[in-house]
Amino acid sequence: MADLSVETTNSLSMNVDRTGALKRFATTDAIFRSLTRICAISVLVILGAIMVSLLEGSWLALGTFGIDFVFDESWNPVTVKFGALAPIYGTIMTSFLAMLLAVPLGLGIAIFLTELCPPIIRRPIGIAIELLAGIPSIIYGIWGLFVFAPFLQKHVQPFLIATFADVPVLNGLFAGPPYGIGMLTASLILVIMILPFIVAITRDVFETVPTVLRESAYGLGCTTWEVTRNVVLPYTRVGVIGGCMLALGRALGETMAVTFVIGNAHRISESILAPGTTISATIANEFAEAVGDVYFSSLIALGFLLFLITFIVLAFARYMLLRLERQAGN
Repeated sequence: MADLSVETTNSLSMNVDRTGALKRFATTDAIFRSLTRICAISVLVILGAIMVSLLEGSWLALGTFGIDFVFDESWNPVTVKFGALAPIYGTIMTSFLAMLLAVPLGLGIAIFLTELCPPIIRRPIGIAIELLAGIPSIIYGIWGLFVFAPFLQKHVQPFLIATFADVPVLNGLFAGPPYGIGMLTASLILVIMILPFIVAITRDVFETVPTVLRESAYGLGCTTWEVTRNVVLPYTRVGVIGGCMLALGRALGETMAVTFVIGNAHRISESILAPGTTISATIANEFAEAVGDVYFSSLIALGFLLFLITFIVLAFARYMLLRLERQAGN
């Protein structure tokens, strides 16, 4: 009887301990769930607060100029006439040119690092590329203004102007005197700045491809190009597009480096060699000089438009990723 009593006591004690542990686990899990939910909701709250504050600050300009603010090229603080078309055009054009050059270059570097690069130099090249992301943008701007722009003005832009002088369409795209600074220079600086993002993310997703898929393709007699095109890229296309969209977001919002080399001219030119401006460059240049409520509100309205452009671009990219995921699931 004594042994039975001891066993009963031990059993009850174990049940009590187990019940207490389950309660502690439940409490901890509830706290963890609440904290993560708060963090997730706070992102939406901050995003909404930013949008509301920008809209409130830009309301005077939008109310004064209406929809013409988006489609008007003029920007004249003296006559208090402001239009956002030139900065919008410069933002979209520089980002488009940067992505046009950076995406194939970044994919090529990532493919080389994962498929072709000898192991002894793979790590140094990868580290060197990733270090580009750590350089402050103002350093890129100073280097671009004092080193890169003069080089383009002396060697590259005259060659482009002479080469395409007799080619329809391209002669207008590469027309004008070689200023050195301009839309093309800003785009090339952006290429250097966003390249580490594309390379790092693309390389990482390439390395997630199962080894058995690569070995099976090589076993069937496929070349490296065929393995990359038919196995690696289809398997990782969602991650590759995500990395490119992250780089595009950086290009759309870049400020200091572009401000140094774009020329800061509020006009739209057919030539990509001509000076121009972007939304972020305009705000950085003129925010401290904004005298008058309408002028100040117009700059905030530019920030609101940049917010909308970035949001629309990234939302579209997310939609593309969802479609790709659904197609892959089918």
